[in-house]
Amino acid sequence: MAKPKNYGNNTKLAYISVPSQIISSASSSSLQSLLLSPKKSSKNSNNSRLFSTSRTNPRFWFFLLFFLSFFGMLMMWLNLDTYLVPFSPYPCSQSQFTSSKITVTDQNSYLVSSIDQIDEEDDTVDDDKMFWEQPNGLGYRPCLDFSKEYKSSSIEVVKDRTKYLVVVVAGGMNQQRNQIVDAVVIARILGAALVVPILQVNVIWGDESEFSDIFDLEHFKKVLADDVRIVSSLPSTHLMSRPVEEKRTPLHVSPQWIRARYLKRMHREGVLLLRGLDSRLSKDLPLDLQKLRCKVAFHALRFSPPVLELGNKLAERMRSKGPYVALHLRMEKDVWVRTGCLPGLSHEYDEILHNERKLRPELLTGRSNMTYHDRKLAGLCPLNALEVTRLLKALGAPRSAMIYWAGGQPFGGKEALLPLTKEFSHFYNKDDLALPGELEPFAKKASLLAALDYIVSEDSDVFMPSHGGNMGHAIQGHRAYAGHKKHITPNKRQMLPYFLNSSLPEPEFKRIIRELHRESLGQPELRTSKQGRDVTKYPVPECMCTDSKTETF
Repeated sequence: MAKPKNYGNNTKLAYISVPSQIISSASSSSLQSLLLSPKKSSKNSNNSRLFSTSRTNPRFWFFLLFFLSFFGMLMMWLNLDTYLVPFSPYPCSQSQFTSSKITVTDQNSYLVSSIDQIDEEDDTVDDDKMFWEQPNGLGYRPCLDFSKEYKSSSIEVVKDRTKYLVVVVAGGMNQQRNQIVDAVVIARILGAALVVPILQVNVIWGDESEFSDIFDLEHFKKVLADDVRIVSSLPSTHLMSRPVEEKRTPLHVSPQWIRARYLKRMHREGVLLLRGLDSRLSKDLPLDLQKLRCKVAFHALRFSPPVLELGNKLAERMRSKGPYVALHLRMEKDVWVRTGCLPGLSHEYDEILHNERKLRPELLTGRSNMTYHDRKLAGLCPLNALEVTRLLKALGAPRSAMIYWAGGQPFGGKEALLPLTKEFSHFYNKDDLALPGELEPFAKKASLLAALDYIVSEDSDVFMPSHGGNMGHAIQGHRAYAGHKKHITPNKRQMLPYFLNSSLPEPEFKRIIRELHRESLGQPELRTSKQGRDVTKYPVPECMCTDSKTETF
């Protein structure tokens, strides 16, 4: 048998096979006593006669040879004892290391470090489980039981052929979505038929998509058939009407204001044209109208078949790789310009953004007197890739996590994403997942591409936006309505000071970040404690309940 090499402090793990017969025949302590203190016979003469008598016997030589071989093997095994103790057929077994620690005292330091390593591995496993764990939905389910008064008045609303509401919605896909929800509710308030909303051409992306390109029009009409009459165009009786046009509806108007402002003129002219509905309708409405908002957002506004088909395929491809995180990264150039924030890349990139703001100061949205540092500490800036990475790691995201990232191309290109791609190698977007040619029908159509991101993000196990915005809010409400799927809301205002503290030990940083987000992981939140917030973001309690009165569509 070859003599083992002495590796000093760099001892490598190895396995040495010992015949089970030897192990079962004697314990190490009994073997040691046999070898170090052999029993002496009190009758030497008897031994001499035995040896004299047996030396001519072949069996004597056979047993002598067997004993010497056995003795040599035992000696080698005992000499290797200090090497054998730390190793076992189950190198991650803590009980094996613990018993070895008792047997061989000169291996204590090695054993302690081994046990510590096991504890860290156990912590990692616990972190993984905790990260993928879903919040307790507390039994909340969709609950859209409209009142008897609402149902009885629906008959007259649907039959009316005298009043028509025409709306023009603007912005990105998620802004358009919010305005379409409010357009349906305003049509209901006025008892008017809603003409399929007109999508204004997006001046930033040049997207000319129509309603039916993004959403399933027939499904939209069918789901809302008992609430509002939806028509594809104005009837011939109203084509020559001079519509009442409103361009400057105040923010957060009530149903009473809308009726007082438009109802008489609608009866006279028959058509009302509204533009720029974004946040024009109050977020605090009567219960039936809040339920109608949820019905439109979560049931009626289904994506068109081509979008839904490809979006589901992309989600299935992510799902086939295991549980996945969806990140909505707001790192595009226009986002940094509008927020007055910096991406943390280099001085050259900062100068580009400063110059852009000087040329177009109107792009900066509010609080222009605040410095970049003040904005960041106030939680007004999107998280950059490094901050997203640190937050995910602190919350227990494993390095093996599958990540889907939604959003436009980041300012700075691939360099801006390096902190994320270095830490999480399984990093994909729709371009990575789509097969050749699958995205061609959606080329240069930002609203359709955003819809694909929406589908994959909504289906994820964990969702986190790097900034607020319409998509983050819409998906938060959608995931709550689907049973409170995990949604991480970064607590930017409170956590960023700890991000900037370089002297804070990593374990303490991790503990603080987890504590700050303990109540921001998608648990049910009552909208009643958040007056002025959209019910499509916080559907409890208006659109979800815990009793048996549930309706699904």
